[in-house]
Amino acid sequence: MAVRIITDSTADLPKELIKEYNIGVAPLMVNFADGTYRDGVDLTSAQFYKKLSESKQMPTTSQVNPPAFVDLYKQELEKGNQVVSIHLSSKGSGTYQSAVTAKSMLDSDDIVVIDSLGYSLGLGIIAAQGAEMAHKGASLKETEDRMLYMKDRMQYVFGVDTLEYLKKGGRLSPVKATVATVMNIKPILEVSDGEIEMLDKVRGRKKVLGRLLEEVQKKGNDMENQTFGVVHAECPEDAQKMKDMLIERFNPKDVLISRIGCVIGTHVGPGTIAVFFMK
Repeated sequence: MAVRIITDSTADLPKELIKEYNIGVAPLMVNFADGTYRDGVDLTSAQFYKKLSESKQMPTTSQVNPPAFVDLYKQELEKGNQVVSIHLSSKGSGTYQSAVTAKSMLDSDDIVVIDSLGYSLGLGIIAAQGAEMAHKGASLKETEDRMLYMKDRMQYVFGVDTLEYLKKGGRLSPVKATVATVMNIKPILEVSDGEIEMLDKVRGRKKVLGRLLEEVQKKGNDMENQTFGVVHAECPEDAQKMKDMLIERFNPKDVLISRIGCVIGTHVGPGTIAVFFMK
């Protein structure tokens, strides 16, 4: 039996990795006034940010529903495959619960569902490493154990240009979102137990990258043997600069750069940059 990894579009994985390891991706939905789009399928990141800048209304997002997961899982089971399905934090979306419901509907021990308690490429790196192991012949249990190990250690730190998107999307309370924007203060956030929390504030955009680097230095471990992730929302120069800083300071095995997709982009907004690494 082969093991197949399934994740969702919020993993923000580079397309070449999805193709290389044959990772299944279930798209979440982005709802604009003119219609509903499948994240990364009907709407690319570039198209999304253009629509976001032109839209008078904030878009909303919708989870993957159980029937979509049933279809994906059945395809794999019918091929004689087993599945590890890992998804964005259950505290930010009902997608994980939809996957659990689909597993129970199929009543199969050949499906494992993991709540990453994370987002974006942090989740993506876990999925990709699981897929790499499976590609090399690891069993369902070995693949699951490694992904759970990574889940417990993955760190998520990011800087946003404004907290407005997180506040409007309900991912951060209005109280926590009260920041002196007139003073050019930029929030630094983290994911703690699946929820987005304020970590720090810095004065000005230029200090964001340095503050993220500090956090990696403080919490990271075994830097040379791990793959870091960097994602951005319409700020590729900052992402490349962040990658260069990480390589110069820590000399990691690899640094993946990706673009923040439609669903995560709805909640964090343009100008966001994030770093993912193992503690």
